[in-house]
Amino acid sequence: MVSWSHQGRFCSEAAFASFAGVSPIPASSGLTNRHRLNRSGDRQLNRAMHTITLIRMRLDPSTKTYVARKIIEGKTSRDAQRCLKRVVCREIFKIIERSDRNRLGNVEELAQAA
Repeated sequence: MVSWSHQGRFCSEAAFASFAGVSPIPASSGLTNRHRLNRSGDRQLNRAMHTITLIRMRLDPSTKTYVARKIIEGKTSRDAQRCLKRVVCREIFKIIERSDRNRLGNVEELAQAA
């Protein structure tokens, strides 16, 4: 929440993911198509997402299914965790953006009522 500061700071979910350090960086060579972890961005936000990811991988059945599906697709467990971090980032972005819109809508409604 501290990293968010105000609505409109990030124009898209991808910009928020890059800020959080969970956007994949291409690390391809020749015929090999790979992505690696982004080491930049807000490290505290990245650590929070990492903790959320670890807990969800341990306890949430739907997350366990998601990780198992990624491993079956040929990804390593670290790659599956990277993908899951991006999913968590997308969910957090939607929640925060929605709450900002609701708060802004309430302020506008109060102004119109006055």
